[in-house]
Amino acid sequence: MAKDTVICRCEEITEGQILETIENGCRSISEIKRWTRAGMGICQGITCGRLIDKMLCQAEGISPADLESRSVRQPLRPLSLNSLE
Repeated sequence: MAKDTVICRCEEITEGQILETIENGCRSISEIKRWTRAGMGICQGITCGRLIDKMLCQAEGISPADLESRSVRQPLRPLSLNSLE
């Protein structure tokens, strides 16, 4: 992938931004999420989570089994107040 490839479409975070975060010391999914907001959009990391996991494993030379588990929430959509009546 190219450094300008968008990994997190919800937050428009690129591969380069994630790799830079890892190079600057982020060693967990939670840290990457806090620094870049990757995985904090509407899909809650369902789309980008596996890609970020893979990037972190490759950069750190670790197994996916060694990663902390991600807290995945269900996607939410805004509702108008009128739809709740």
